[in-house]
Amino acid sequence: MTTDTAEKAPTPATESHGRSWTGLGWGFLVKLLLMMVVNAFGVSAIMSAWNAEAWVILGALVVFLVVADWVYFSKRMLPLKYIYPGLVFLLVFQVFAMGYTAYVATTNYGAGHNGSKQQAVEAALIQAEREVPGSPSYPLAVVRDGDTLGFAITEDGTVEVGTADQPLEAVDGGKADDSGRPTEVPGWEIVPRGDLLSDQALAKEVTDLRVPVSEDANDGSLRTREGSTAKVYKSSMVWDPAADTLTDTESGVVYTPNDRGTFVGDDGSTLATGWYVSIGADNFVTAVTNPDYAKPLLRVAAWTFAFAFLTVATSFLLGLLFAIVFNDDRVKGKKILRTLFILPYAFPAFLTALLWQGMLNPEFGVINKWFFFGADINWLGDPWLARFSVLAVNLWLSYPYWFLICTGALQSLSGETTEAAKIDGAGRWRQFRSITFPLLMVSTAPLAISSFAFNFNNFTIIYMLTGGGPNFDDTSVPLGATDILITAIYQISGVQGGRADYGLAAALSIVVFVVVGIVSGLAFRQTKKLEEF
Repeated sequence: MTTDTAEKAPTPATESHGRSWTGLGWGFLVKLLLMMVVNAFGVSAIMSAWNAEAWVILGALVVFLVVADWVYFSKRMLPLKYIYPGLVFLLVFQVFAMGYTAYVATTNYGAGHNGSKQQAVEAALIQAEREVPGSPSYPLAVVRDGDTLGFAITEDGTVEVGTADQPLEAVDGGKADDSGRPTEVPGWEIVPRGDLLSDQALAKEVTDLRVPVSEDANDGSLRTREGSTAKVYKSSMVWDPAADTLTDTESGVVYTPNDRGTFVGDDGSTLATGWYVSIGADNFVTAVTNPDYAKPLLRVAAWTFAFAFLTVATSFLLGLLFAIVFNDDRVKGKKILRTLFILPYAFPAFLTALLWQGMLNPEFGVINKWFFFGADINWLGDPWLARFSVLAVNLWLSYPYWFLICTGALQSLSGETTEAAKIDGAGRWRQFRSITFPLLMVSTAPLAISSFAFNFNNFTIIYMLTGGGPNFDDTSVPLGATDILITAIYQISGVQGGRADYGLAAALSIVVFVVVGIVSGLAFRQTKKLEEF
Protein backbone atom coordinates (compact mmCIF):
# COMPACT_ATOMS: atom_id res chain seq x y z
CA MET A 1 0.00 0.00 0.00
CA THR A 2 2.81 2.34 0.88
CA THR A 3 4.60 1.49 -2.32
CA ASP A 4 1.53 2.32 -4.47
CA THR A 5 1.10 5.65 -2.71
CA ALA A 6 4.73 6.53 -3.26
CA GLU A 7 4.48 5.65 -6.94
CA LYS A 8 1.44 7.93 -7.39
CA ALA A 9 2.86 10.90 -5.46
CA PRO A 10 3.49 13.88 -7.83
CA THR A 11 7.00 15.10 -8.28
CA PRO A 12 8.21 18.57 -9.28
CA ALA A 13 9.07 17.22 -12.71
CA THR A 14 5.64 15.67 -13.39
CA GLU A 15 3.12 17.89 -11.57
CA SER A 16 0.82 19.89 -13.78
CA HIS A 17 -1.35 22.89 -12.84
CA GLY A 18 0.20 24.95 -15.65
CA ARG A 19 3.86 24.38 -14.71
CA SER A 20 6.69 23.06 -16.85
CA TRP A 21 9.33 20.52 -15.90
CA THR A 22 11.46 23.33 -14.51
CA GLY A 23 8.82 24.30 -11.96
CA LEU A 24 8.20 27.70 -13.61
CA GLY A 25 4.69 28.66 -14.72
CA TRP A 26 3.93 29.15 -18.39
CA GLY A 27 2.67 32.62 -17.51
CA PHE A 28 6.08 33.55 -16.14
CA LEU A 29 7.81 32.26 -19.27
CA VAL A 30 5.47 34.28 -21.52
CA LYS A 31 6.09 37.35 -19.36
CA LEU A 32 9.83 36.73 -19.56
CA LEU A 33 9.71 36.57 -23.36
CA LEU A 34 7.62 39.74 -23.58
CA MET A 35 9.96 41.61 -21.26
CA MET A 36 12.92 40.43 -23.34
CA VAL A 37 11.29 42.06 -26.37
CA VAL A 38 10.54 45.23 -24.37
CA ASN A 39 14.13 45.40 -23.12
CA ALA A 40 15.50 44.81 -26.61
CA PHE A 41 13.51 47.74 -27.99
CA GLY A 42 14.34 49.82 -24.93
CA VAL A 43 18.09 49.27 -25.22
CA SER A 44 17.92 50.00 -28.95
CA ALA A 45 16.12 53.30 -28.28
CA ILE A 46 18.62 54.18 -25.55
CA MET A 47 21.54 53.58 -27.92
CA SER A 48 19.88 55.75 -30.57
CA ALA A 49 19.40 58.55 -28.02
CA TRP A 50 23.06 58.16 -27.00
CA ASN A 51 24.26 58.48 -30.60
CA ALA A 52 22.05 61.53 -31.11
CA GLU A 53 23.29 63.03 -27.81
CA ALA A 54 19.66 63.49 -26.71
CA TRP A 55 20.47 63.25 -23.03
CA VAL A 56 17.02 64.14 -21.66
CA ILE A 57 15.34 61.51 -23.82
CA LEU A 58 18.05 59.01 -22.94
CA GLY A 59 17.49 59.58 -19.22
CA ALA A 60 13.72 59.20 -19.60
CA LEU A 61 14.14 55.95 -21.56
CA VAL A 62 16.44 54.50 -18.92
CA VAL A 63 13.96 55.37 -16.16
CA PHE A 64 11.03 53.89 -18.11
CA LEU A 65 12.92 50.66 -18.79
CA VAL A 66 14.20 50.20 -15.23
CA VAL A 67 10.75 50.87 -13.75
CA ALA A 68 9.14 48.46 -16.24
CA ASP A 69 11.51 45.66 -15.22
CA TRP A 70 10.96 46.42 -11.54
CA VAL A 71 7.16 46.49 -11.87
CA TYR A 72 6.75 43.33 -13.95
CA PHE A 73 9.22 41.19 -12.03
CA SER A 74 8.04 42.29 -8.60
CA LYS A 75 5.38 40.34 -6.72
CA ARG A 76 4.07 43.40 -4.88
CA MET A 77 3.21 45.66 -7.82
CA LEU A 78 0.07 43.98 -9.16
CA PRO A 79 -2.04 47.17 -9.61
CA LEU A 80 0.88 49.00 -11.26
CA LYS A 81 1.27 46.17 -13.78
CA TYR A 82 -2.02 47.29 -15.34
CA ILE A 83 -1.58 51.01 -14.82
CA TYR A 84 2.04 51.42 -15.95
CA PRO A 85 1.50 51.10 -19.75
CA GLY A 86 -1.18 53.78 -19.59
CA LEU A 87 1.08 56.02 -17.53
CA VAL A 88 3.89 55.66 -20.06
CA PHE A 89 1.59 56.54 -22.96
CA LEU A 90 0.23 59.50 -20.99
CA LEU A 91 3.72 60.81 -20.29
CA VAL A 92 4.95 60.29 -23.86
CA PHE A 93 1.95 61.44 -25.89
CA GLN A 94 0.51 64.08 -23.56
CA VAL A 95 2.95 65.41 -21.00
CA PHE A 96 6.03 65.23 -23.24
CA ALA A 97 4.16 66.71 -26.21
CA MET A 98 2.92 69.64 -24.12
CA GLY A 99 6.32 70.10 -22.50
CA TYR A 100 8.10 70.13 -25.85
CA THR A 101 5.56 72.59 -27.26
CA ALA A 102 6.19 74.86 -24.27
CA TYR A 103 9.93 74.58 -24.89
CA VAL A 104 9.59 75.49 -28.58
CA ALA A 105 7.39 78.46 -27.55
CA THR A 106 10.40 79.93 -25.71
CA THR A 107 12.73 79.72 -28.73
CA ASN A 108 13.06 81.48 -32.10
CA TYR A 109 12.71 78.13 -33.90
CA GLY A 110 11.48 78.74 -37.43
CA ALA A 111 12.57 79.62 -40.96
CA GLY A 112 16.24 80.56 -40.90
CA HIS A 113 16.60 79.40 -37.29
CA ASN A 114 15.95 75.68 -37.41
CA GLY A 115 19.34 74.17 -36.65
CA SER A 116 22.40 74.44 -34.47
CA LYS A 117 25.05 77.14 -34.70
CA GLN A 118 27.46 74.75 -36.43
CA GLN A 119 24.80 73.94 -39.02
CA ALA A 120 24.28 77.67 -39.58
CA VAL A 121 28.02 78.08 -40.20
CA GLU A 122 28.03 75.21 -42.67
CA ALA A 123 24.98 76.64 -44.45
CA ALA A 124 26.66 80.05 -44.75
CA LEU A 125 29.78 78.46 -46.20
CA ILE A 126 27.73 76.45 -48.71
CA GLN A 127 25.59 79.43 -49.75
CA ALA A 128 28.75 81.42 -50.51
CA GLU A 129 30.33 78.66 -52.59
CA ARG A 130 31.68 79.59 -55.99
CA GLU A 131 33.60 77.58 -58.56
CA VAL A 132 37.31 78.07 -58.09
CA PRO A 133 38.67 79.88 -61.17
CA GLY A 134 40.88 77.55 -63.18
CA SER A 135 39.76 74.45 -61.29
CA PRO A 136 40.45 71.27 -63.29
CA SER A 137 37.47 69.20 -64.38
CA TYR A 138 37.90 65.76 -62.83
CA PRO A 139 36.33 62.70 -64.53
CA LEU A 140 34.05 61.46 -61.78
CA ALA A 141 32.73 58.14 -60.55
CA VAL A 142 29.83 58.23 -58.11
CA VAL A 143 30.34 55.46 -55.57
CA ARG A 144 28.11 53.93 -52.96
CA ASP A 145 28.57 51.94 -49.76
CA GLY A 146 25.12 50.97 -48.52
CA ASP A 147 23.23 54.26 -48.08
CA THR A 148 26.41 56.37 -48.15
CA LEU A 149 27.26 58.15 -51.40
CA GLY A 150 30.70 59.44 -52.31
CA PHE A 151 32.86 60.75 -55.15
CA ALA A 152 35.90 59.03 -56.62
CA ILE A 153 38.44 60.86 -58.79
CA THR A 154 41.97 60.26 -60.03
CA GLU A 155 44.67 62.67 -58.86
CA ASP A 156 48.22 62.19 -60.19
CA GLY A 157 47.42 58.59 -61.12
CA THR A 158 46.01 57.75 -57.68
CA VAL A 159 42.34 57.00 -57.08
CA GLU A 160 40.89 59.06 -54.25
CA VAL A 161 37.46 58.71 -52.68
CA GLY A 162 35.54 60.82 -50.19
CA THR A 163 32.07 61.47 -48.76
CA ALA A 164 30.26 64.43 -47.26
CA ASP A 165 31.77 63.57 -43.86
CA GLN A 166 35.12 62.17 -45.01
CA PRO A 167 37.54 64.27 -47.13
CA LEU A 168 39.21 62.79 -50.18
CA GLU A 169 41.85 60.19 -49.43
CA ALA A 170 43.77 57.70 -51.55
CA VAL A 171 42.63 54.06 -51.74
CA ASP A 172 44.84 51.09 -52.43
CA GLY A 173 44.04 48.99 -55.49
CA GLY A 174 41.95 51.60 -57.29
CA LYS A 175 41.88 51.55 -61.08
CA ALA A 176 40.88 54.13 -63.69
CA ASP A 177 40.33 54.16 -67.44
CA ASP A 178 42.33 56.17 -70.00
CA SER A 179 40.26 59.30 -69.34
CA GLY A 180 41.04 59.14 -65.61
CA ARG A 181 37.57 58.08 -64.49
CA PRO A 182 37.82 55.46 -61.71
CA THR A 183 36.53 52.06 -62.79
CA GLU A 184 37.32 50.08 -59.66
CA VAL A 185 37.31 51.38 -56.09
CA PRO A 186 37.94 48.71 -53.42
CA GLY A 187 35.23 48.74 -50.73
CA TRP A 188 32.86 50.80 -52.88
CA GLU A 189 30.24 50.10 -55.54
CA ILE A 190 30.37 52.35 -58.59
CA VAL A 191 26.89 53.71 -59.37
CA PRO A 192 26.05 53.12 -63.06
CA ARG A 193 25.45 56.23 -65.14
CA GLY A 194 22.03 54.89 -66.12
CA ASP A 195 20.88 54.89 -62.48
CA LEU A 196 21.61 58.61 -62.22
CA LEU A 197 19.54 59.28 -65.34
CA SER A 198 16.56 57.14 -64.31
CA ASP A 199 16.39 57.90 -60.58
CA GLN A 200 15.61 61.59 -59.99
CA ALA A 201 15.92 61.31 -56.22
CA LEU A 202 19.36 59.75 -56.55
CA ALA A 203 20.42 62.36 -59.12
CA LYS A 204 19.38 65.18 -56.76
CA GLU A 205 21.26 63.59 -53.89
CA VAL A 206 24.37 63.41 -56.06
CA THR A 207 24.16 67.03 -57.27
CA ASP A 208 23.61 68.19 -53.68
CA LEU A 209 26.63 66.24 -52.42
CA ARG A 210 29.77 68.12 -51.42
CA VAL A 211 32.97 66.21 -50.73
CA PRO A 212 35.72 68.17 -48.91
CA VAL A 213 39.07 68.05 -50.69
CA SER A 214 40.92 68.14 -47.34
CA GLU A 215 40.43 68.39 -43.59
CA ASP A 216 40.42 72.18 -43.88
CA ALA A 217 36.92 73.30 -44.91
CA ASN A 218 38.35 76.51 -46.36
CA ASP A 219 40.14 74.48 -49.07
CA GLY A 220 36.82 73.87 -50.81
CA SER A 221 34.91 70.79 -51.90
CA LEU A 222 34.12 68.75 -54.99
CA ARG A 223 30.72 69.24 -56.62
CA THR A 224 29.12 67.93 -59.79
CA ARG A 225 26.36 69.28 -61.97
CA GLU A 226 25.68 66.22 -64.13
CA GLY A 227 27.32 63.29 -62.31
CA SER A 228 30.15 62.68 -64.79
CA THR A 229 32.65 65.45 -63.96
CA ALA A 230 33.46 67.37 -60.80
CA LYS A 231 35.11 70.69 -60.03
CA VAL A 232 36.41 72.33 -56.87
CA TYR A 233 34.11 74.89 -55.30
CA LYS A 234 35.25 77.23 -52.59
CA SER A 235 33.26 79.47 -50.30
CA SER A 236 33.91 83.20 -50.23
CA MET A 237 33.19 82.94 -46.51
CA VAL A 238 35.95 81.95 -44.10
CA TRP A 239 35.07 80.53 -40.69
CA ASP A 240 37.37 81.35 -37.79
CA PRO A 241 36.46 79.10 -34.84
CA ALA A 242 38.84 80.84 -32.47
CA ALA A 243 37.38 84.30 -33.11
CA ASP A 244 33.86 82.89 -33.62
CA THR A 245 33.45 84.92 -36.83
CA LEU A 246 32.62 84.48 -40.49
CA THR A 247 34.48 86.74 -42.91
CA ASP A 248 33.40 87.50 -46.47
CA THR A 249 36.70 87.55 -48.37
CA GLU A 250 35.12 89.42 -51.30
CA SER A 251 33.59 92.32 -49.36
CA GLY A 252 35.68 92.15 -46.21
CA VAL A 253 32.61 92.16 -43.98
CA VAL A 254 33.09 90.28 -40.69
CA TYR A 255 30.04 88.57 -39.25
CA THR A 256 29.77 87.87 -35.51
CA PRO A 257 27.00 85.96 -33.71
CA ASN A 258 24.48 87.72 -31.47
CA ASP A 259 22.19 86.44 -28.73
CA ARG A 260 19.27 86.10 -31.18
CA GLY A 261 20.86 83.29 -33.18
CA THR A 262 21.97 85.47 -36.10
CA PHE A 263 25.30 86.40 -37.67
CA VAL A 264 25.47 90.20 -37.91
CA GLY A 265 28.05 91.96 -40.08
CA ASP A 266 30.03 95.01 -39.05
CA ASP A 267 28.12 96.90 -41.75
CA GLY A 268 24.75 96.00 -40.18
CA SER A 269 23.85 93.23 -42.66
CA THR A 270 22.80 89.76 -41.50
CA LEU A 271 23.20 86.26 -42.90
CA ALA A 272 20.03 84.47 -43.96
CA THR A 273 20.67 81.31 -41.95
CA GLY A 274 20.83 81.40 -38.17
CA TRP A 275 20.23 78.96 -35.33
CA TYR A 276 17.59 78.54 -32.67
CA VAL A 277 18.17 79.96 -29.21
CA SER A 278 16.05 80.53 -26.12
CA ILE A 279 14.25 83.89 -26.17
CA GLY A 280 12.06 83.50 -23.10
CA ALA A 281 8.54 84.92 -23.37
CA ASP A 282 9.26 87.03 -26.46
CA ASN A 283 6.90 85.01 -28.64
CA PHE A 284 4.00 85.67 -26.27
CA VAL A 285 4.92 89.36 -26.18
CA THR A 286 5.12 89.46 -29.99
CA ALA A 287 1.60 88.06 -30.29
CA VAL A 288 0.13 90.99 -28.33
CA THR A 289 2.48 93.88 -29.15
CA ASN A 290 3.68 93.40 -32.73
CA PRO A 291 1.25 95.36 -34.99
CA ASP A 292 1.57 92.72 -37.72
CA TYR A 293 0.24 90.05 -35.35
CA ALA A 294 -1.66 91.74 -32.51
CA LYS A 295 -4.58 93.21 -34.46
CA PRO A 296 -5.30 90.24 -36.78
CA LEU A 297 -4.86 87.74 -33.93
CA LEU A 298 -7.33 89.71 -31.78
CA ARG A 299 -9.91 89.52 -34.56
CA VAL A 300 -9.16 85.83 -35.09
CA ALA A 301 -9.59 85.13 -31.36
CA ALA A 302 -12.94 86.98 -31.24
CA TRP A 303 -14.20 85.06 -34.28
CA THR A 304 -12.98 81.78 -32.77
CA PHE A 305 -15.14 82.26 -29.67
CA ALA A 306 -18.10 83.40 -31.78
CA PHE A 307 -17.71 80.48 -34.18
CA ALA A 308 -17.48 77.86 -31.43
CA PHE A 309 -20.40 79.29 -29.44
CA LEU A 310 -22.72 79.91 -32.40
CA THR A 311 -21.99 76.49 -33.89
CA VAL A 312 -22.87 74.71 -30.65
CA ALA A 313 -25.92 76.88 -29.96
CA THR A 314 -27.46 76.67 -33.45
CA SER A 315 -26.76 72.98 -34.00
CA PHE A 316 -28.07 72.10 -30.51
CA LEU A 317 -31.28 74.09 -30.96
CA LEU A 318 -31.95 72.72 -34.45
CA GLY A 319 -31.18 69.16 -33.34
CA LEU A 320 -33.43 69.59 -30.29
CA LEU A 321 -36.25 70.94 -32.47
CA PHE A 322 -36.12 67.93 -34.79
CA ALA A 323 -35.81 65.57 -31.81
CA ILE A 324 -38.97 67.01 -30.25
CA VAL A 325 -40.86 66.87 -33.55
CA PHE A 326 -39.90 63.29 -34.35
CA ASN A 327 -40.43 62.15 -30.77
CA ASP A 328 -44.15 62.81 -31.19
CA ASP A 329 -46.14 59.62 -31.75
CA ARG A 330 -48.38 61.42 -34.25
CA VAL A 331 -45.53 61.68 -36.79
CA LYS A 332 -45.69 58.89 -39.36
CA GLY A 333 -42.61 57.17 -40.80
CA LYS A 334 -40.37 58.39 -37.99
CA LYS A 335 -37.66 55.78 -38.60
CA ILE A 336 -37.25 56.70 -42.27
CA LEU A 337 -37.29 60.43 -41.55
CA ARG A 338 -34.79 60.10 -38.73
CA THR A 339 -32.46 58.16 -41.03
CA LEU A 340 -32.68 60.90 -43.67
CA PHE A 341 -32.00 63.64 -41.15
CA ILE A 342 -28.81 62.06 -39.83
CA LEU A 343 -27.29 61.48 -43.29
CA PRO A 344 -25.02 64.58 -43.12
CA TYR A 345 -23.42 63.05 -40.03
CA ALA A 346 -22.45 59.96 -42.03
CA PHE A 347 -20.31 61.82 -44.60
CA PRO A 348 -16.66 62.79 -43.93
CA ALA A 349 -16.47 66.46 -42.96
CA PHE A 350 -13.63 67.31 -45.36
CA LEU A 351 -15.52 65.90 -48.37
CA THR A 352 -18.68 67.75 -47.35
CA ALA A 353 -16.74 71.00 -47.00
CA LEU A 354 -15.29 70.59 -50.49
CA LEU A 355 -18.76 69.84 -51.87
CA TRP A 356 -20.18 72.99 -50.29
CA GLN A 357 -17.22 74.99 -51.55
CA GLY A 358 -18.21 74.09 -55.09
CA MET A 359 -21.91 74.74 -54.45
CA LEU A 360 -21.11 78.22 -53.06
CA ASN A 361 -18.89 79.17 -56.00
CA PRO A 362 -20.18 82.56 -57.31
CA GLU A 363 -19.72 81.65 -60.99
CA PHE A 364 -21.00 78.08 -61.39
CA GLY A 365 -22.25 77.08 -57.91
CA VAL A 366 -25.78 75.72 -57.67
CA ILE A 367 -26.64 77.92 -54.66
CA ASN A 368 -26.60 81.11 -56.72
CA LYS A 369 -28.11 79.46 -59.81
CA TRP A 370 -30.98 77.61 -58.15
CA PHE A 371 -31.90 79.78 -55.19
CA PHE A 372 -30.84 83.31 -56.14
CA PHE A 373 -31.72 83.37 -59.87
CA GLY A 374 -28.10 83.42 -61.01
CA ALA A 375 -27.10 86.39 -58.84
CA ASP A 376 -23.37 86.98 -58.43
CA ILE A 377 -23.08 86.50 -54.65
CA ASN A 378 -19.51 85.97 -53.53
CA TRP A 379 -20.24 83.71 -50.56
CA LEU A 380 -16.63 82.86 -49.78
CA GLY A 381 -14.99 86.09 -50.95
CA ASP A 382 -16.78 88.58 -48.72
CA PRO A 383 -15.68 88.49 -45.05
CA TRP A 384 -19.14 88.48 -43.46
CA LEU A 385 -20.71 86.22 -46.07
CA ALA A 386 -17.78 83.82 -45.66
CA ARG A 387 -18.35 83.71 -41.90
CA PHE A 388 -22.06 83.11 -42.43
CA SER A 389 -21.28 80.35 -44.94
CA VAL A 390 -18.93 78.64 -42.49
CA LEU A 391 -21.60 78.70 -39.77
CA ALA A 392 -24.29 77.46 -42.15
CA VAL A 393 -22.21 74.57 -43.49
CA ASN A 394 -21.08 73.59 -40.01
CA LEU A 395 -24.72 73.70 -38.86
CA TRP A 396 -25.62 71.29 -41.65
CA LEU A 397 -22.81 68.99 -40.51
CA SER A 398 -23.42 69.25 -36.76
CA TYR A 399 -27.16 69.22 -36.14
CA PRO A 400 -27.55 65.43 -36.78
CA TYR A 401 -25.25 64.79 -33.82
CA TRP A 402 -27.48 66.80 -31.52
CA PHE A 403 -30.56 65.29 -33.12
CA LEU A 404 -29.35 61.84 -32.04
CA ILE A 405 -28.28 63.00 -28.57
CA CYS A 406 -31.47 64.88 -27.83
CA THR A 407 -33.63 62.07 -29.16
CA GLY A 408 -32.01 59.61 -26.78
CA ALA A 409 -32.20 62.08 -23.88
CA LEU A 410 -35.90 62.78 -24.47
CA GLN A 411 -36.74 59.10 -24.64
CA SER A 412 -34.93 58.49 -21.35
CA LEU A 413 -36.94 61.12 -19.42
CA SER A 414 -39.60 59.86 -17.08
CA GLY A 415 -43.18 60.67 -18.14
CA GLU A 416 -44.46 60.85 -14.57
CA THR A 417 -43.18 64.40 -14.03
CA THR A 418 -44.79 65.61 -17.24
CA GLU A 419 -48.07 63.95 -16.36
CA ALA A 420 -48.02 65.63 -12.95
CA ALA A 421 -47.41 68.99 -14.63
CA LYS A 422 -50.36 68.42 -16.96
CA ILE A 423 -52.59 67.69 -13.99
CA ASP A 424 -51.44 70.94 -12.39
CA GLY A 425 -52.52 72.78 -15.53
CA ALA A 426 -49.10 73.49 -17.13
CA GLY A 427 -49.17 74.01 -20.89
CA ARG A 428 -46.75 72.52 -23.41
CA TRP A 429 -44.42 75.50 -23.37
CA ARG A 430 -44.36 75.63 -19.53
CA GLN A 431 -43.69 71.88 -19.40
CA PHE A 432 -40.82 72.23 -21.81
CA ARG A 433 -39.32 75.35 -20.19
CA SER A 434 -39.60 74.24 -16.56
CA ILE A 435 -39.26 70.46 -16.75
CA THR A 436 -38.13 68.95 -20.05
CA PHE A 437 -35.37 71.42 -20.94
CA PRO A 438 -33.67 71.54 -17.50
CA LEU A 439 -33.72 67.73 -17.27
CA LEU A 440 -32.37 67.55 -20.81
CA MET A 441 -29.50 69.89 -19.97
CA VAL A 442 -28.33 67.62 -17.15
CA SER A 443 -27.29 64.96 -19.68
CA THR A 444 -26.39 67.21 -22.64
CA ALA A 445 -24.46 70.05 -20.96
CA PRO A 446 -21.18 68.07 -20.67
CA LEU A 447 -21.50 67.11 -24.34
CA ALA A 448 -22.11 70.76 -25.25
CA ILE A 449 -18.89 71.71 -23.45
CA SER A 450 -16.90 69.07 -25.30
CA SER A 451 -18.52 70.18 -28.57
CA PHE A 452 -17.45 73.76 -27.82
CA ALA A 453 -13.87 72.58 -27.27
CA PHE A 454 -13.99 70.59 -30.52
CA ASN A 455 -15.30 73.51 -32.58
CA PHE A 456 -12.80 75.86 -30.94
CA ASN A 457 -10.20 73.74 -32.78
CA ASN A 458 -12.31 72.72 -35.79
CA PHE A 459 -9.54 72.89 -38.35
CA THR A 460 -11.18 70.78 -41.05
CA ILE A 461 -14.25 72.88 -41.83
CA ILE A 462 -12.32 76.15 -41.97
CA TYR A 463 -9.38 74.89 -43.97
CA MET A 464 -11.36 72.84 -46.48
CA LEU A 465 -14.15 75.40 -47.02
CA THR A 466 -12.43 78.80 -47.03
CA GLY A 467 -8.77 78.19 -46.25
CA GLY A 468 -9.15 80.92 -43.63
CA GLY A 469 -9.90 83.55 -46.28
CA PRO A 470 -10.64 86.09 -47.43
CA ASN A 471 -7.31 87.43 -46.21
CA PHE A 472 -7.06 90.61 -44.15
CA ASP A 473 -5.91 93.51 -46.33
CA ASP A 474 -4.33 95.54 -43.52
CA THR A 475 -1.57 93.14 -42.46
CA SER A 476 1.29 91.23 -44.06
CA VAL A 477 0.57 88.13 -41.94
CA PRO A 478 -1.30 85.45 -43.98
CA LEU A 479 -4.47 85.47 -41.84
CA GLY A 480 -8.06 85.90 -42.95
CA ALA A 481 -11.61 86.66 -41.84
CA THR A 482 -12.63 83.03 -41.25
CA ASP A 483 -9.40 81.89 -39.63
CA ILE A 484 -9.79 80.53 -36.13
CA LEU A 485 -6.86 80.20 -33.77
CA ILE A 486 -5.97 76.66 -34.85
CA THR A 487 -5.86 77.60 -38.56
CA ALA A 488 -3.97 80.78 -37.68
CA ILE A 489 -1.37 78.62 -35.94
CA TYR A 490 -1.20 76.48 -39.09
CA GLN A 491 -0.68 79.55 -41.26
CA ILE A 492 1.99 81.02 -38.96
CA SER A 493 3.83 77.70 -38.86
CA GLY A 494 4.48 78.16 -42.58
CA VAL A 495 3.29 74.70 -43.65
CA GLN A 496 1.79 76.19 -46.81
CA GLY A 497 5.09 77.70 -47.90
CA GLY A 498 5.11 80.94 -45.94
CA ARG A 499 7.80 82.07 -43.52
CA ALA A 500 7.69 79.47 -40.79
CA ASP A 501 7.67 80.68 -37.19
CA TYR A 502 7.32 77.55 -35.11
CA GLY A 503 8.13 79.36 -31.88
CA LEU A 504 5.23 81.78 -32.26
CA ALA A 505 2.94 78.97 -33.43
CA ALA A 506 3.86 76.92 -30.34
CA ALA A 507 3.19 79.94 -28.10
CA LEU A 508 -0.27 80.35 -29.60
CA SER A 509 -0.89 76.61 -29.14
CA ILE A 510 -0.20 77.03 -25.43
CA VAL A 511 -2.65 79.95 -25.32
CA VAL A 512 -5.34 77.86 -27.03
CA PHE A 513 -4.75 75.02 -24.58
CA VAL A 514 -5.07 77.33 -21.58
CA VAL A 515 -8.19 79.06 -22.93
CA VAL A 516 -9.99 75.81 -23.72
CA GLY A 517 -9.00 74.43 -20.32
CA ILE A 518 -10.30 77.48 -18.45
CA VAL A 519 -13.56 77.65 -20.41
CA SER A 520 -14.18 73.93 -20.01
CA GLY A 521 -13.37 74.04 -16.29
CA LEU A 522 -15.76 76.93 -15.65
CA ALA A 523 -18.48 75.34 -17.76
CA PHE A 524 -18.22 71.96 -16.03
CA ARG A 525 -18.41 73.76 -12.70
CA GLN A 526 -21.66 75.38 -13.76
CA THR A 527 -23.15 72.06 -14.84
CA LYS A 528 -23.08 70.88 -11.22
CA LYS A 529 -25.94 73.32 -10.56
CA LEU A 530 -28.02 71.47 -13.14
CA GLU A 531 -27.29 68.18 -11.38
CA GLU A 532 -28.53 69.68 -8.12
CA PHE A 533 -31.76 70.54 -9.93
